[in-house]
Amino acid sequence: MIDTSHRFFFKGRRKDEDSQGGAATGLRSAFRARLQTAFNRFRGVPVETDLARYVRTVRKIRASHDTEGLARKSDEKLGRLAVSLRRRLEDELSTEDQETARIETFALVDEAARRATSLAVHDVQMIAGLAMVDGKIAELPTGEGKTLAAVFPAALFALTGRAVHILTFNDYLARRDAAWMGPIYRLLGLSVGVVQEGLDKTAKRAAYACDVVYSTAKEAGFDYLRDRLAYERDELVHRPFYAALVDEADSILIDEARIPLVIAGTAGGPGADAGRLAAVVRGLDRGKDYETDAENANVFPTDAGIGRIERLLGCGNLFAPENEMFLAAVHCALHAETLLERDVDYIVRDGRVEIVDEFTGRIMDKRHWPDGLQAAVEAKENVRRGSEGRILGSITLQHFFRLYPALCGMTATAKTSFRELKEFYGLGIVVVPPHRPCVRRDLPDVVFTHKEAKLSALVREIASVHAADRPVLVGTSSVRESEELADALDETGVPCDVLNAKNDELEAAVIARAGAPGAVTISTNMAGRGTDIKLGGPREEELGKVAALGGLYVIGTNRHESLRIDSQLRGRAGRQGDPGSSRFFISLEDDIFERYGLSRRLFKRYRLERRAVAVENELLRKEILHGQRVIEGRNLDIRRALWDYSTLVETQRQIVAGWRDRVFDSGRGPGLARGSTSAVLARGYATGEWRAEGSSLDPPAGADAPFRPSPELLAAGSARFGREPFGHIARRAALFHIDSAWADHLAWLADLREGIHLVAIGRNEPLQEFQKAATAAFLGLQEKIGYAVRKTLEFFVERDSPVDLETEGLKGPSSTWTYLVNDDQFGWGVELVKGTNIGFAAGAAAFYGPLFVFALIANRLKRSRHKGENGAAGGVL
Repeated sequence: MIDTSHRFFFKGRRKDEDSQGGAATGLRSAFRARLQTAFNRFRGVPVETDLARYVRTVRKIRASHDTEGLARKSDEKLGRLAVSLRRRLEDELSTEDQETARIETFALVDEAARRATSLAVHDVQMIAGLAMVDGKIAELPTGEGKTLAAVFPAALFALTGRAVHILTFNDYLARRDAAWMGPIYRLLGLSVGVVQEGLDKTAKRAAYACDVVYSTAKEAGFDYLRDRLAYERDELVHRPFYAALVDEADSILIDEARIPLVIAGTAGGPGADAGRLAAVVRGLDRGKDYETDAENANVFPTDAGIGRIERLLGCGNLFAPENEMFLAAVHCALHAETLLERDVDYIVRDGRVEIVDEFTGRIMDKRHWPDGLQAAVEAKENVRRGSEGRILGSITLQHFFRLYPALCGMTATAKTSFRELKEFYGLGIVVVPPHRPCVRRDLPDVVFTHKEAKLSALVREIASVHAADRPVLVGTSSVRESEELADALDETGVPCDVLNAKNDELEAAVIARAGAPGAVTISTNMAGRGTDIKLGGPREEELGKVAALGGLYVIGTNRHESLRIDSQLRGRAGRQGDPGSSRFFISLEDDIFERYGLSRRLFKRYRLERRAVAVENELLRKEILHGQRVIEGRNLDIRRALWDYSTLVETQRQIVAGWRDRVFDSGRGPGLARGSTSAVLARGYATGEWRAEGSSLDPPAGADAPFRPSPELLAAGSARFGREPFGHIARRAALFHIDSAWADHLAWLADLREGIHLVAIGRNEPLQEFQKAATAAFLGLQEKIGYAVRKTLEFFVERDSPVDLETEGLKGPSSTWTYLVNDDQFGWGVELVKGTNIGFAAGAAAFYGPLFVFALIANRLKRSRHKGENGAAGGVL
């Protein structure tokens, strides 16, 4: 029977209500939901709260389950029904037949879940699944069973015979969910694969060949980049994309999406002595030798600082051409020394620098800082250098997700980010209430003037709650803060578990006991952890005791730049109707207030002085909330700017990918059609309008491969090698030069972008100038590739000795590695020069002059390094 326990959906009464009151409440709730949805639609807000149509479908699913007698059928019979359904879904169905197939599939999954996992499916889970089938983000509260909800749309998509990827936040969740939900799929005749970092190509190819694949988003993206460098078909691991279901959708689609995935290879030569430079900048004085901006996001040397650096290095004029390498490396060393903090931005573990994710507190596997900054941090900490190499390919997760024809997701916090999800991905949001009403108490913030007062109050509060035997979860903003709080608690005799980037391998064990009586757990940000904290911990008999004490008490020690992150932390309490409470303890000296200059303003506006007790002022709390929203808007603007720049590059990448695909798939020798994309590109890029809506990311029609050998060359090559062998040589030559030219183009675009904001001094728009220059450079790429391929083939035809493609250099890099890079790591102070006031802009440019010179010379150095690498790779010419 259909679940009627939640009055939001149904007009039927709850067990503890009389019939008339329950029906009236249900009618009022349903009316409010319809009214809210209509109002949202009128305002252009893609958030649905009216679930009436989903509820009707759920009723049909439940009825179908009973009518078909699925509970009485054998496992074998269920499998045969799934096979029959698969045959129908692999064909084109009418809208009516699609609805029928959806109902039948959900009914089968419902029964399979009960048999394979002993889990009872709630209506809210089916509704979330239906919303995802419609291509929406389902907002389902923490603890409501999103892992099981994803199985419904995944099974429906997989029964069409196309690839389905369920993309999670980390390898642990991918592995856990595949093992947990696997029996459901297999009961329906569907295969399940799991992709983990470090698997070899054979294992990955087998995993991606399965009907449903669990993987992290970044690993699937890295595998896509590797496939784009393949020379032979057996090197590919992916099959054609179809559907992606994104878990923790807001964290992955928004927070992570601005970070490009990079594949690199063949390292360049040695750079400046990073260790020596680290020692030099360590001795500089803030305020005298260098300054930082108000938000402490950029650093720049003063004239006195430049003179001191020149004396310490003994290099003479730092801006002389022969000191280009020093100049770029000095700025990286200064940035690493002053702006990046150990145990906040990164940790040092096992002799390596590992970057801490600001949103989750986790170590971000394979994340590097760009250019020489990674080397500078490693030198600062006196650990071994890693390889940077030459970037061979790159894609942002924003654009990677758009490669899937069907995209949907689920999370507990989506509606506050509706604009971004709609703007970048075209995704709407369906808000699904919990199976049981949330009774968590979210208490007002406790605000202190300084960190010491906050720490003392935190210790007292935690000790008091611990003495009452109630479990406490404390969410901190950094590794350093978690350890400082743990040390303070230890001094008072309060034992605690600490979960941070230094011991994240202990996560499962720590979370398992976090809900036990008297447990104190200190953790960095809980976003994306994907594990529920159960009241009572591992001993179910303790649940009642903990519930009677008020459930889990969640304390946040900082407000974050995103309100969603705060909500995710709060959501660890009050799962599935459990009692719980949450509260934030904050100080006006916290990093978020210092970084954005809010601290001084709030002290001045409210005439505050340092005090040991909390500040009781509701207006102050509201202003802090307003400041968070302003910061969120600023970060959205940054992501929009990154999107504007990266969308053009992605369009060019897809055109080049089209060229490469036609060469890669050509089996008839060197007959590669030549076509011109110049006119199409000129029409598209010159407008300067590259938003997600209204612009296609598909390569323009007629964007053919860039080379067709002349009849004379074709005849000579066929006579010299034979037509088929010469076709193979031409194919390899074309793939090699396409990849090489694209790598050169990426390096050039990176250089262009670093300095493009200087055009604002002349009252030009940087984005438009970037698009014009990038388009002009791209229009010559086709001819450049064709020329290089022709010269290579002529060289082979004219020589008498045998041709070995490997020794001649027509091969991919000997080794590749992947990493993520923060695309906004260097601000370069450019915001000051983007205004229309020429006098102010010129003054700002002069003020930040050394910084810009650093950037430009670093770019020039990088270009020369790339040219040196390219010369080595193109030896056949």
